[in-house]
Amino acid sequence: MATTRTATTQWKGALLDGSGTVSLDSSGVGTFDVSWPSRAEQANGKTSPEELIAAAHSSCFSMALSNGLAKAGTPPQSLETRADVTFQPGEGITGIVISVRGQVPGISAEDFQQAAEGAKANCPVSKALTGTTITLNAELVG
Repeated sequence: MATTRTATTQWKGALLDGSGTVSLDSSGVGTFDVSWPSRAEQANGKTSPEELIAAAHSSCFSMALSNGLAKAGTPPQSLETRADVTFQPGEGITGIVISVRGQVPGISAEDFQQAAEGAKANCPVSKALTGTTITLNAELVG
């Protein structure tokens, strides 16, 4: 069964001095302020498209890795995934770094790395972002 998720942005003004809000309509969990300075300079309490992509990518990757590990018979105790999305004004998104730390009993560091590479290649958000370089750092802990 396919699902559709919806967000809506209301924007007023020109790019450099305008501002807006983005609402997460499907979940209803909130509305967040956005502006050019929050995207290209300091966040100052506002979000950006890149931060929203980072949230989507880190959560999608974690779900994909958790699923792959469980299917291999080594479900994780915990995964902590960080996505750093770099935006360069005038160029766009220039790269994404996914960093994951996992507690996975009964798995080798090599097998964890291989599972993380599989999640990076196959999570739907990674697939949607194939136009950008995605780098992976995977660390098995405890």
